Amino acid sequence: MLTRKGKYGLKALLHLGGLAPGQSAPVSEIAETNNISKKFLDGIMAELRNAGFVNSRYGREGGFSLSRPGKDIMVGHVIRVLDGPLSPIPCASKAYYQTCDDCEDEKTCQVRLVMLEVRNAIAGILDNMSVEQMRKIGGPSGVAKVARAASARARVKA
Repeated sequence: MLTRKGKYGLKALLHLGGLAPGQSAPVSEIAETNNISKKFLDGIMAELRNAGFVNSRYGREGGFSLSRPGKDIMVGHVIRVLDGPLSPIPCASKAYYQTCDDCEDEKTCQVRLVMLEVRNAIAGILDNMSVEQMRKIGGPSGVAKVARAASARARVKA
């Protein structure tokens, strides 16, 4: 299940993906535009920066920006960084595999076999969807929100 941390991290990346090249957004703008607690988002943005998804600048013109084009940031990778494995159970995970204490034969365990299918379906979608592709799913309303926030920020600076 996607946690709030993962969801908010994706919302922040979608917000940044809507900015013009070279433009950045302060965390307060991202938080306000997306109805996220600024304090919670501060920690998420630090994790995204440490994982190499975003860059940060300090000062009056500071804020966050994507570290590379949105087409090069895969949703599955972001979720793994923020939330851990995509698999519903540890024995079905590829990157975070752990054996189960209660399983006699992993190769024939029906629960594991079904959860492997679930994991593969989830990974098949999320590992092949970029932040840029995800932005297009929401249509113009998401783009309009980011544009309004950027416009408001420009008015404040003027």
